[in-house]
Amino acid sequence: MAKVIKIAISQNSKGQMGQMKEVNSVEAVAGKGLVNDRYFKDNNEKRCQITLIQIENIDNYNKIYGTKIPAINFRRNIVTQDIKLNELLGKIFFIGEVKVIAHDLCRPCKYLQESLKQEHIIKEFVKKGGLRCEILNNGKIYVGDGIKY
Repeated sequence: MAKVIKIAISQNSKGQMGQMKEVNSVEAVAGKGLVNDRYFKDNNEKRCQITLIQIENIDNYNKIYGTKIPAINFRRNIVTQDIKLNELLGKIFFIGEVKVIAHDLCRPCKYLQESLKQEHIIKEFVKKGGLRCEILNNGKIYVGDGIKY
């Protein structure tokens, strides 16, 4: 069953203060984002409210390059297991009780590559970097929640 295995938020975008913090649950607010996350704001862009990434893609990268980079260091809010996120692009689905719609793929960036001190992040995570989604209803997301579509 597709599920949430990790949740991460960060109060700042970059630098030491921008380090991702792992949490057991997070409050999602429609149109705004995740409470206490760096992108939480009124009238937030649809594609900036919540991000997801597959643990399988992270595990594959770590295996290929002999690294042990923790999943939350890839700077996505929700780490999923047993779901092909790209197939949800343009679709409405549920993360626990929270309804979302996937608007865009997350593209790996130079900042992520440099902060992880890896040369192959951009190349390896093109079309594997996850999803950018809009939150459609208020609710709480917990580690272990199912993902249904």
